[in-house]
Amino acid sequence: MTVGDETSTLSAGAGGRATVEESTAPARGAHPSEAHELVAVILLSLVAMLTAWCGFQASKWGGDSSVAFSEASASRIEASGFESEARDARGLDLAVYAQWVEAEVNSNETLADYIEARFTPEFAAAFSAWEADGRLENGPFTREEYIPAGTEESAAALADAEASFQRALDFNEKGDNYSLITVLFALVLFLAAIAQRGISVLGSRIVLIVAGVLALGGVVLLLTFPIRF
Repeated sequence: MTVGDETSTLSAGAGGRATVEESTAPARGAHPSEAHELVAVILLSLVAMLTAWCGFQASKWGGDSSVAFSEASASRIEASGFESEARDARGLDLAVYAQWVEAEVNSNETLADYIEARFTPEFAAAFSAWEADGRLENGPFTREEYIPAGTEESAAALADAEASFQRALDFNEKGDNYSLITVLFALVLFLAAIAQRGISVLGSRIVLIVAGVLALGGVVLLLTFPIRF
């Protein structure tokens, strides 16, 4: 074999190996770049922290809602107690007034005066106003001056109960908003994870862009929510 033949053989062998190496080398752009993967990791990390923050806020607002519901329930129980007190006071006033009416009918002024002196302060105010107007209305119980003991307290307790109930609903709505944002961020996490798996570069970039847009929208909404510490 001549020197020329050996040179041709070596050249042919080198060219063959180069061809094999080129055919087996991964095509440039077939996989996401390091920058692409870095963006996905950063997005995953940020969204994971935001998800944890939303869970914390939902828990805080949910706790406030439970407390407000309990306060509303306690106020309603208190109002029921005052209402029962007012009902009993009205019944007592009615029984005493019935005795006074009987004494008046029998022209027993001494007994009537004795009973009148024992009217409750609330009923006495209405009775005096009724007499001052010439007894034109159907008894002192119809007078606006008649407010049995416990009536005002019952109304105040009911107002507190309603206010606490409305606060509870408001707190509950705030907690629900944070929970909904948590669901949105969970979708972002899912898409960001998909973008790092075995799909085409174009598909990975599209999925990552969609995840980024959703994350940005979630952050914008999150900035409008009140914060509870």
